[in-house]
Amino acid sequence: MKNLFIFGIEAVNTPIVSSTFLLTLLLMSGLFFFIRASVKNRTKKVKLISTDSQDILLTRLQEYFESRSYHIVKLDRDKKQITFEGFVRPSWFLAIFLSCLAAIGLSCFALVLSFLYPQDNNLYFLLLNAIAPIAGYFYWQKAGRTETVDLKVEALSSSDETNDRTLMTIAAHRDELIQLQQNISFKLSE
Repeated sequence: MKNLFIFGIEAVNTPIVSSTFLLTLLLMSGLFFFIRASVKNRTKKVKLISTDSQDILLTRLQEYFESRSYHIVKLDRDKKQITFEGFVRPSWFLAIFLSCLAAIGLSCFALVLSFLYPQDNNLYFLLLNAIAPIAGYFYWQKAGRTETVDLKVEALSSSDETNDRTLMTIAAHRDELIQLQQNISFKLSE
């Protein structure tokens, strides 16, 4: 059994180091896919029911989306369809957070490499951290994009004419849908 002395720590060169390297590679691939998923398009389509009339509902939704910096790009009054568009800015916090995660992951990878290759100068492995800001840059470049909200409103026929209900079909980013449901009360259609 061969003993290694790295960074003031005595380590034993056994299959443990090799398996740790394999696990670190798996974690690094997970980190890569996590960073890539941070900019993934998450458009979702839902159907919501409201007790407001079509015209009142369209006015409320138009005011709501305009207050959230969206503007109308297409309007079809006959079909009761509206398409809103707005620019979604990337988050500074998330860009810094992803860069920090990449730095931690690359530091762990460098540590495992230093155990696997003790004869090389171990400080070179720490230079891997220089590429960590690429994660934040990647997020910043891809996350800032124009989002669209497609909205269609139609009346639901019911046997009771005093209980008018309106069905709204909306396709938007899932975070935008969550905000909409929190700010304006709707019921999800079954």
